[in-house]
Amino acid sequence: MTWTTLIDVDSLKRAIASDDRPLAIIDTRVDLADRSAGAKRFAEGHIPDARRADLEADLSGPHYPGAGRHPWPSDDAFAATLGRLGITPAHQVVVYDDAQGALAAARLWFMLKTWGHEAVAALDGGWSAWRAADGAVETGDATPSNVGPYAGAFDHTRLLDAADVEAALASNDPVVDARAAERYRGDVEPLDRKAGHMPGALNRPFATNLADGRFRPASELRAAFDA
Repeated sequence: MTWTTLIDVDSLKRAIASDDRPLAIIDTRVDLADRSAGAKRFAEGHIPDARRADLEADLSGPHYPGAGRHPWPSDDAFAATLGRLGITPAHQVVVYDDAQGALAAARLWFMLKTWGHEAVAALDGGWSAWRAADGAVETGDATPSNVGPYAGAFDHTRLLDAADVEAALASNDPVVDARAAERYRGDVEPLDRKAGHMPGALNRPFATNLADGRFRPASELRAAFDA
């Protein structure tokens, strides 16, 4: 079976026990306030045979003035990263973090989608769901085999720069801010230089898509977004 959006803990356990298809489990846990925390958490415990992808080193490009917090990497850099993680076109990829997928897991999921790799799914509930279901835990570092660059390129038609977003706002196209409501309003701002939101952007906090840490049913989400 191929998972392309979400995979639940029980399905992942069965996939791990099966040899039907090569499986690459990628741990993307990160703390935006402490860049060393992700590696520490991985070493303390992770899903068996998981590989670790670092938001800064693996999933972002070089920083330069005006590039934002996590610039998109080049095609060549991402192809090499996928090779270092042992990912090939044949793999079913599962990504997880400890923020119900809201941080680097969602980013890597989308990066692989724009690369043309359809068999990638986020673990529903992430690390906390795995632990709550008594999933096996492995400690220490991971040393995946480097299989060489994954040939391909990003579909850059699915990426927007600041000018594209400004044009969308000017045309009254819906632009959705998925941050918490207090950050959208500008009540607090722990990360960015300025508080608030883009003029005209709508707020749909990521957490409203979840119930008890897992995604709400697709029909319920569709009704909410249609409204």
